[in-house]
Amino acid sequence: MAGGGLQALRRRIRSVQNTQQITRAMKMVAGAKLRRAETRARNAHDYFNAIQAITAHAVEGTSMPHPLLVERPLQTSGMVVITSDRGLAGPYNAAVLRQAVQHIKTHPVPDTAVLVVGRKGRDYFRFRNQRLLDEFVNLGDEPTYRHARVIADAIIGHYLEHTVDVVYLTYMQYINAMNQVAKTIRLLPVERPEMDTIGPSRHYLFEPEAEDVFEELLPRYLEVLIYGALLDSKASEQGARMMAMDSASKNAEELIRKMILERNRLRQAMITREIAELVGGAEALS
Repeated sequence: MAGGGLQALRRRIRSVQNTQQITRAMKMVAGAKLRRAETRARNAHDYFNAIQAITAHAVEGTSMPHPLLVERPLQTSGMVVITSDRGLAGPYNAAVLRQAVQHIKTHPVPDTAVLVVGRKGRDYFRFRNQRLLDEFVNLGDEPTYRHARVIADAIIGHYLEHTVDVVYLTYMQYINAMNQVAKTIRLLPVERPEMDTIGPSRHYLFEPEAEDVFEELLPRYLEVLIYGALLDSKASEQGARMMAMDSASKNAEELIRKMILERNRLRQAMITREIAELVGGAEALS
């Protein structure tokens, strides 16, 4: 009986050791991807700050109404939720989905539809029979500006067609590898950028007029906002995955140590029993 238990324990030790090798490899891969994603996210922040400043000055220079700025009575709310296509990323997906659901509960409207980015979000809301506007999956580990443009075009189309009256975006804001914050912001109608939040004032000359530039800037402003959210989300996903795999590797190491101690105890018990049987047999023959 003890021999069978010892063999089973040895197989389990080998299994955990194999799993530990996988988690260590995944940690290294996530770390390499995180460095690239973090660089892209930092660079996108600089670009976003620049286009935000230009948009604010264009807004200041024109009083022209724009369909994307118009406030409407709220009958249908739209939620853009950015999650990952894969799991094994610790609390990343759960935190984003929890933030989205909490926002829906605290901002009640007669109807709420969801536009999901990532398979985890799509499966979550589909399982709960939430109405889906669109789904964008399999964007890869390096989302591009083209992805952001496609998503922005879909959002703007639904808004201009009065399918939704307000659109929010929920994503994971990247702070560092160990710290990410689930965040919800309003996309539509576009909130006018505040002049006192865009850094030092600069003088801009608009060619053609500010009204024409403003007409073109608003959709680009949304695209850049979504692009930054995609990059932040991807960096957050890789950071969360790296930390999750590091924790899994440490837990596997601790479990292996405990099982090795148990294996040694079983082996010592078997040796002691065999010695006792030999001594008993020798005494019976004498």
